Amino acid sequence: MFSDWREKTEFTRIHPRFLWEYEYSTIDWYKMRHIVVSRIIERGWINDYYAAINLYGGMDNFKKIITEIPHLSDKDMDFVCKLFDLKKDNLLCYKKKQLREAHLNS
Repeated sequence: MFSDWREKTEFTRIHPRFLWEYEYSTIDWYKMRHIVVSRIIERGWINDYYAAINLYGGMDNFKKIITEIPHLSDKDMDFVCKLFDLKKDNLLCYKKKQLREAHLNS
């Protein structure tokens, strides 16, 4: 779906609505990458995805960030796996969920 991200260079700004509780002008975009991307997954529109893909240096970097997000809902995990051709087993949030369930069932 986002194979044309290189052509969408006009989308470079992450809207402040995703980070309402932070001082937008002082955000460290690298340190906040997991929060930014998870908020876009949860609440974003297509242009927000383009902005994040451009901000984080392309599709490969964006996918890597997705795999490092510590918490996503089951619905959001399914969504990103289908949209970005990822495997759930490669998502940190899925691994954490499996560990929690194993611990609770032991």
